Amino acid sequence: MELKNKIIVVTGAASGIGRAMCLRFAEEGAMHIACVDRDFVGAEATAKIIGGAAYQVDVSVKDQISSMIDAVEPEVGPIDLFCSNAGISLTGGVEVDDEAWQRMWEINVMSNVWAARQLVPRMAARGGGYLLNTSSAAGLLNQVGSAPYGVTKHAAAGLAEWLAMTYGDQGIKVSVLCPQAVRTEMTRGHEEHVAAIDGMMEPGPVAEACVQAIRDETFLVLPHPEVIQYMRNKTDDYDRWIRGMRRLNRRFDGNDS
Repeated sequence: MELKNKIIVVTGAASGIGRAMCLRFAEEGAMHIACVDRDFVGAEATAKIIGGAAYQVDVSVKDQISSMIDAVEPEVGPIDLFCSNAGISLTGGVEVDDEAWQRMWEINVMSNVWAARQLVPRMAARGGGYLLNTSSAAGLLNQVGSAPYGVTKHAAAGLAEWLAMTYGDQGIKVSVLCPQAVRTEMTRGHEEHVAAIDGMMEPGPVAEACVQAIRDETFLVLPHPEVIQYMRNKTDDYDRWIRGMRRLNRRFDGNDS
């Protein structure tokens, strides 16, 4: 899909990957970009750069997502591309409390479900549309040191795959973005984290990868090319893969011998 003259919504647009998406989509000639974030000041700043509109939305609240969509479409027009990009992370395993797990689940997974619930029927009725969901390389490979992140990002990738295989025949295109470490507010102070083992990418090249994937209507968006080989290694020998991940776990816990 070409982005020229398209109406686009990007969540998590105040900074990082979301802001880079908005800037890059504007360069492609998008008609209108709705910059959505809980941080309204940041969303406004992004919108001001590109001549878009800012919406303050907490994507962990279902009704706020539906209200935003119901505001954009009558005011601007049918949404062509919806980017469910907002996400959060934290460290820890099964000891992380239920409230934190639930918040991760709502933001990293359910926000994507709620957006699709609103948009899939509308897009299907008008002959198509595009959903770009941000997962992570952790959604394909897992995440050393963070069970909530690895689990929810797996779910986000699984949802995108399900949407693609279920609604593709109705003209709805789906891509899932799965980068490794990207230099954003979420990764600030974690430059030596395991996710940055192949380097810390700037948001701009990630947004460029998204533009190319949308143009080519490619499902899997991998700004870090190493990830596809890691996926192959994982599926070739799952037990060997887990042994390797254990070594990474020891290394980044400081217990490697």
